[in-house]
Amino acid sequence: MTTRVIIVDDQAMVRAGFAALLAAQSDFEVVGDAPDGVQGVELSRRTHPDVVLMDVRMPEMDGLEAARRLLDPPPGVLHRPKVLMLTTFDVDDYVYEALRAGASGFLLKDAPPGDLISAVRVVAAGEALLAPSVTRRLIADFARRRPAPRKGRDALRLKGLTPRETEVLELIARGLSNQEIAEALIVAEQTVKTHVSRVLAKLALRDRAQAVIFAYESGLVSPGER
Repeated sequence: MTTRVIIVDDQAMVRAGFAALLAAQSDFEVVGDAPDGVQGVELSRRTHPDVVLMDVRMPEMDGLEAARRLLDPPPGVLHRPKVLMLTTFDVDDYVYEALRAGASGFLLKDAPPGDLISAVRVVAAGEALLAPSVTRRLIADFARRRPAPRKGRDALRLKGLTPRETEVLELIARGLSNQEIAEALIVAEQTVKTHVSRVLAKLALRDRAQAVIFAYESGLVSPGER
């Protein structure tokens, strides 16, 4: 199955480089590119890509607002692509907001080519790109700056989880992969995948990225805990 991709970045050389790299893979089809968020949203609505590579800082409309529009479309617009944010360390706050909006993760723009290819495949498969250790530091830092945890409705949603599912959610929030969770709990990786799927379904979350945000904002996990 071919994954359709568009690239939204204000640097022409970045767009051309990423397009050439992805187009060289047999399972990718680059169906377009755009220099800003406004044109990126229009292109996505027209071409219906599976994955959008979205830069954070762009003219006209930044990547955060463009991601919001793609992931929370107006009535009548059914297509919602996966969004992978492209960023640098100096725009970390935007990345957090993008994850809250429903983006499937982020990738540093200077990452090796192999990481980009792997990232698009991971996101296209419905997973969130949250394994790198840098993500763990960023999420904890963002959560540290957020308001006090929300109670009430979030607490009720958490009560719907079994003790093991709650444990799995905590480990997801700390940035562990399925394999690492399996090792920590001494269970099969397939069992972890089943737990993750149930957690997402019960909490009505799209992917692991939203699970991380929920875990911090509900107070289940506190920044700095290990």
